[in-house]
Amino acid sequence: MATRYQPETAFEQGNRFHGKTVAITGPSLHGIGGSIAIRFAEEGAALVLLGLQKPGELLDRLEALGCTANYFACDVTDAGAATTARDAMNEKKIEVDVLVNNAGVDWSSPFHSMDEIRWREIIEVNFVGVLRMSQAMLPRLEKRKGVIVNISSATGCVGTVGLAAYGASKAAVNSLTQSLAAEYADRKVRVVGVAPALVRTPMVAPYVENVTAEDWETIQKCHPLGIGLPEDVAAAVAFLASAEARWISGVTLPMGWIPHWPMPPMQNESLAQPSD
Repeated sequence: MATRYQPETAFEQGNRFHGKTVAITGPSLHGIGGSIAIRFAEEGAALVLLGLQKPGELLDRLEALGCTANYFACDVTDAGAATTARDAMNEKKIEVDVLVNNAGVDWSSPFHSMDEIRWREIIEVNFVGVLRMSQAMLPRLEKRKGVIVNISSATGCVGTVGLAAYGASKAAVNSLTQSLAAEYADRKVRVVGVAPALVRTPMVAPYVENVTAEDWETIQKCHPLGIGLPEDVAAAVAFLASAEARWISGVTLPMGWIPHWPMPPMQNESLAQPSD
């Protein structure tokens, strides 16, 4: 595995988000969402965690950091869940300054063998979920002149064999980021995104544990700075959500990859020829 690039200068984290509240969908301790939560906590933010299951380990970690964190059950595939979570925040008088749309699922297979239930789930969680959460939270974000940060993927910017539905769902998120940024700019709400390539998370592990030497060489060419860490994504999200990025909106930041090299096929089931 390629050695990850190490920056020459380490930047000290401050309290950019003191007095701010950040809502994050789909966080878990070992994923990108968990690293984002920890980064915001380290920078002084209070947190609202929204997901299917209470992330107990992550909440314990945040408590150890002295962070005020609330959890609300929220299924982004449920049309009423986003408004229910928003109303629960209202009852607790919780204002939100930043929404991080992190919840996502993936599945890879040859396009001809992907069943409709699977690809509908991918679109429903990865795109429609972002749309629902953004729509529910935008009135609150307007009051605070807040920020939406959408977690996209490099696969939403370039085609990847085996990830047609996943890539399409993330490309839709990129388009939504641009459209909402244009629509809400006059209300001082910024909408941005990040599009990371391969990051060392439990979600990615099944794809890379059995790659061939040839495919690994291609992966390395696509990642000249090495495979990313969740903390790399968290650092970019924190910057884009901060006042330092006040003049940035409507962009999705590519991370860790070079687009003129195609990614190798990504699948966790064998490529089979379509049957007649």
